[in-house]
Amino acid sequence: MMKENSKAVLNYLKTIDGSDVTAADVAVAVGLEKRQVDGIFTSAIQRKGYGFREPAEITLDDGSHKPVKYLRLTEAGLALDPDAEEA
Repeated sequence: MMKENSKAVLNYLKTIDGSDVTAADVAVAVGLEKRQVDGIFTSAIQRKGYGFREPAEITLDDGSHKPVKYLRLTEAGLALDPDAEEA
């Protein structure tokens, strides 16, 4: 079974239907710190093949560009039941 914070991150990512979100966006949505979301995503989701970070670039209000990484779930991540016992 996943820890509660990991479940919150996974379930939020499942509900956004592939929208572009960063770790900072997820942190605000689930009430955690960005560094917590980064750690959870890396250890509980990405390392197990349930998700990946997609590099992208956004344009800021001043016209400059900033690199970002969007959090994405794989098909396995979308199908994962966070309450199931791990094998």
